[in-house]
Amino acid sequence: GFQNRPKSLKVFVNPSSHKREATNIYYEKVAPLFKLADIKTDVTVTEYEGHALSVLKECELQAFDGVVCVGGDGSVSEVAHGLLLRAQIDAGKDTEYVLKPVRAPVPLGVIPAGTTNILAHTLYGIKHAVTATLHIVMGHIQAVDVCTFSTPSKLLRFGFSAMFGFGARTLALAEKHRWMPSSQRRDFAFVKTLADLKPEECELSFLPLQIPQEDTHEKDRKKKERLKKGSKDQWQKIQGHFLNVSIMAIPCLCSMAPRGLAPNTRLNNGSMALIVVQNTSRTEFIKHLKRYTSAKNQFNFPFVETYTVEEVKVQPRLKSGPDAKENVCLNVEGNYPWNIDGDLMKEASEVHVRVHPQLIDLYGVNTDVLESSQVTCNCI
Repeated sequence: GFQNRPKSLKVFVNPSSHKREATNIYYEKVAPLFKLADIKTDVTVTEYEGHALSVLKECELQAFDGVVCVGGDGSVSEVAHGLLLRAQIDAGKDTEYVLKPVRAPVPLGVIPAGTTNILAHTLYGIKHAVTATLHIVMGHIQAVDVCTFSTPSKLLRFGFSAMFGFGARTLALAEKHRWMPSSQRRDFAFVKTLADLKPEECELSFLPLQIPQEDTHEKDRKKKERLKKGSKDQWQKIQGHFLNVSIMAIPCLCSMAPRGLAPNTRLNNGSMALIVVQNTSRTEFIKHLKRYTSAKNQFNFPFVETYTVEEVKVQPRLKSGPDAKENVCLNVEGNYPWNIDGDLMKEASEVHVRVHPQLIDLYGVNTDVLESSQVTCNCI
């Protein structure tokens, strides 16, 4: 049978997601299926940013078999962060700085109702509320890697992916124009940021995982042996001007990037993809961006570098003197924007990103396994 089928769920609905359709999606498409499956639900319709996080810190999680979020990537990221933060609190850990976090206590279900819906695409291969609901009803569970984002002194948040540079500045500009319809806001911010394209000067330090792209079980075994022999000290460093830096623990599939923003990583292989786009012309950068929508390799450019890593440190460098006017910080405090799972975060100091293998269970499947398996039907 389906041993992981939930009997009771805590549900968060973000009524402000995308076209404000999350409430309708839940009550028209999702709730009836939960009722048919005899699943009890406790529903919170969020009223402000951080509402789900506040509820998760206080609610009796042991009364539920899982948590469900109906919303976009930002909403899902907030709930995942809340679940993991609650796990650290229950374990008696200092939540100001978490080096070795404990796993989330219950699985998280994702009902897509946002703009890009990266987690839903990655888990189900499609943005489809009914498909997502059926995975939850049947108790399909997939362990997924999670990152921690920290300054040298405190934990900022848990998340699955992040962008610094172009991807973050586009989001920051879009957030300034929330009065626009969501699709127009996104397109406007993309075009405006592209028109004002400027690189970030920063230093990147990273700890390679040293996994060849054509990985096999034998190479994986040898890789683990190398790690035991001290590759923890093999930090590498690059400094320069970068148009975009992506750090992703999951492939990040979406309709605009069917192969994924980070197609060389997986849901739970214990590594992150570090994708560094060096400064180049606007024309070449656009060519790189267009490759995401096609089957061609978006990294096959001389100005794009990819690494498989387990830790990354990003240290922005503010310009001074005559070049200070080139600083493109978006607020008076001099904080740099970060795009973490579609949520805007601003931080002035060094950000340290670590991957933590299989830290949370999500309702869904590993689409890589589905695509690679040969399924035959003998029913006819």
